[in-house]
Amino acid sequence: MNRRNKGFTLIELMIVVAIIAIIAAIAIPNLLRSRIAANEAAAIGALRTLSSAQENYRNNSGTNLYGTLAQLSGATPPYIDSALGSGVSRGYTIAIVGTPTANAWSATAVPNAVGTTGNRGFFIDESGVIRFTTDGSAPDTTDPALNETAGSASGDE
Repeated sequence: MNRRNKGFTLIELMIVVAIIAIIAAIAIPNLLRSRIAANEAAAIGALRTLSSAQENYRNNSGTNLYGTLAQLSGATPPYIDSALGSGVSRGYTIAIVGTPTANAWSATAVPNAVGTTGNRGFFIDESGVIRFTTDGSAPDTTDPALNETAGSASGDE
């Protein structure tokens, strides 16, 4: 009686593994780009939230001053959540630059690992204009605004 083995040969298994490896090699870079884009969008959103919180804090705190991250997250009720108040948001470090005054404040969001968690650095101040750098460094008022590059790949959101 001739029994035939039911199962896969080694060659068949190697072909399946090779096909899976090829698909993964194609998909993983796209996944990383998507993660970077999501992190950058979250950083931009965090800076917009921070801008609104600063205006609300200044108008409602009774001091007529803008606040630090600790003041904004520690107020009752808080103007920002504790995650944003910690200064870390989805692969970005968010910091208020200098000491806020009655007339000015600014904040930056820079990637924790350029090329891995994000590619661009972002900046916002009391004007509400978000500025960016393409190398992940901390921008300032001299860098281009996001809306100045509408339609280009570096400024789209």
